[in-house]
Amino acid sequence: MAELIDRPTYLQQLVEHKDVDLVKIVTGIRRCGKSSLLDLFHQYLSDNGIDDRHIIHMNMESLRYRDLTDYLAFYDYVSERIPKGGKTYLIFDELQAIEHWEKAIEAFRLDHNVDIYITGSNAYLLSTEFSTLLSGRYVEIRMLPLSFKEFLTFYGPAPAITIEEKFQRYLQFGGMPILREYQFNETRSEQALEGIYSTVVLRDILQRNKQADQGTLQKLVLFLCSNIGSITSPSSIGNVLSNEGAIQSGKGKNVAGKTVDRYLSMLHSAFIFYPVSRYDVKGKQLLKTLEKNYIIDMGFRNMLLGYRDADRGHILENIVFLELLRREYRVYVGKIGGAEIDFVAEKPKDKLYIQVTESMLSPETRERELKPLRMIPDNYEKIVLSMDRSYIDSYDGIRALYLIDWLLS
Repeated sequence: MAELIDRPTYLQQLVEHKDVDLVKIVTGIRRCGKSSLLDLFHQYLSDNGIDDRHIIHMNMESLRYRDLTDYLAFYDYVSERIPKGGKTYLIFDELQAIEHWEKAIEAFRLDHNVDIYITGSNAYLLSTEFSTLLSGRYVEIRMLPLSFKEFLTFYGPAPAITIEEKFQRYLQFGGMPILREYQFNETRSEQALEGIYSTVVLRDILQRNKQADQGTLQKLVLFLCSNIGSITSPSSIGNVLSNEGAIQSGKGKNVAGKTVDRYLSMLHSAFIFYPVSRYDVKGKQLLKTLEKNYIIDMGFRNMLLGYRDADRGHILENIVFLELLRREYRVYVGKIGGAEIDFVAEKPKDKLYIQVTESMLSPETRERELKPLRMIPDNYEKIVLSMDRSYIDSYDGIRALYLIDWLLS
């Protein structure tokens, strides 16, 4: 087994939920580190005196379990191995391989003294049947690729390289843990990302959606990659793609838009893109129309489009979006009057307004970024993140921070 890389924030979440009567579900794109996290948790249990007989840990994609295709066989196999007396920890990796697995999970909860942890690589895992059966009895832990902070500890590149150069590599290669094995070799890294990407498309999307067309899906992915952080709607994307001949527009009204809508939800379910709704700051309500889409990892975007530095503003915005998710904020795009705020980030007792820009040095840009923040009537924290290492750290109470410092804070 390869050396395990510690991911303390996620491990801490599992530890905090330990022995609580909820099924712990770790979700996230393939190869972002979910299996390693369960291995780390297994190790944590052993280190804390749990006897190995009381830990049942199975990766359902292993051929060792090829006969356990349905929930009854799975239930019987596991039940026979649960010792009498004491609590047993059940750890199941890639559980979507078992049909109706949710029925077995609910039965383990009812019939045995167990604490259950599972992972899955697509949101179908939390599909309607499952949520209905286990409603209110599970907690979802969303795992993302490496943050910049984790990236630095993971790769520990030569100390001679400046933090800016390391950040540049992060923007280019992204944060998929597997890249550590390739030491920033561009060609090999790209091949590895291509492999993960095709697995996600073929196994998590096309296998589940038999009517889906791979060509159309690919064109939509390329469109979203080129328009990271732009406000779009399914019908506006549908118009562009049908004008390019990528989607049949058909006779009915807005057929292309409906097709795009269907494909978008497939990409969201496989955790390749995350949708972000718009929020009216003054009216304090979510807006139904239009949204932005951010990609799960910059490495995939660069692998698909080729690495281009031209679009840096939107790339930085994408990095900030993912970091806010890691910090457990709910994230929206803010609208105030005719102006837009890049992110409104909320927690139960906290709210942040954030603008992201490459640089604040030109007066026009500075005015454009500060204006929407000045219009906000409340007193929550307002921040502009940029790549300027400036001595100015505040404009009328709006904090100006160096983006890298914020990522490492």
